[in-house]
Amino acid sequence: MLRKLLITVILLQSSLLKAQLISDSLLIDKHYRVFYYNKPQASQTGASLVFAMHGSGGKPQDIVEKAVKLETKAIADNFIIAYPAGYKHYWNECRKASTAAANVEKIDEVAFFSGMIKYFKEKFKINEKHVFATGFSGGGHMSYSLGLTMTGKIKAISAIVANLPTPENMDCVESKMPLAVMITNGTADQTNPYNGGEVKIPGVSLGTVRATEQSFQYWAALDGYKGNPVKSIVQDADTSNDITIEKYTYKKKGQPEVTLLKVINGKHQWLTDIDVFEESWKFFKRQIE
Repeated sequence: MLRKLLITVILLQSSLLKAQLISDSLLIDKHYRVFYYNKPQASQTGASLVFAMHGSGGKPQDIVEKAVKLETKAIADNFIIAYPAGYKHYWNECRKASTAAANVEKIDEVAFFSGMIKYFKEKFKINEKHVFATGFSGGGHMSYSLGLTMTGKIKAISAIVANLPTPENMDCVESKMPLAVMITNGTADQTNPYNGGEVKIPGVSLGTVRATEQSFQYWAALDGYKGNPVKSIVQDADTSNDITIEKYTYKKKGQPEVTLLKVINGKHQWLTDIDVFEESWKFFKRQIE
């Protein structure tokens, strides 16, 4: 009975969020770029802004469904989630080898995301210093891209099942500036290889990525960390599978935090062991406390 009640509550929450979802767009280089969000309360000023991005070939609604629990925290923790749509379902996100139209047509993502920040600033008076980005797969790569190219406007990023492009596949001018970064990758991921290599998805070529440890250390080095990170074990909410999560953290007062969630036996999929968006917000929140 309790299980049925919980399922009903979750379904009602999901339906409510979808019903309140607002769609808008910005004209960027002759293309209308679409994004969605749930209207904040009138009193909700000075809010943080979180970009939550879908994977390659996906759509914003894919992410809305995964952010139900996160949305329930938006009022209490004073943040707004924006769900942008990629250009023709893909992002122009630093991978030189990408055959997606967004990359081939050199879609200006910096203009799009800068425009959304301005939109939410003018419309809802957000705190421009508290803008964050997270995403799954291709959305994780877009998070990296924002971290590489918009460091002055993005406070922190959380990349889920994504690694940085290899140097020869890097198509962005890297800012080389310190940034708070969280990476969540699975050791059994055949799409975004944990130990680096070619990214394989049907219908498009995306080139090669670095190993997870290399991606992790890239940001740790920029943030001034040396030596070994602190290791801990994340509490497992789903003991029915063979997945466990090791957490590796570089954290020091006055420096951006860099964290890796190493998902042992994790594949290229959403986790049931943790809510990755909730973990992402916890990480973001630590950067402004």
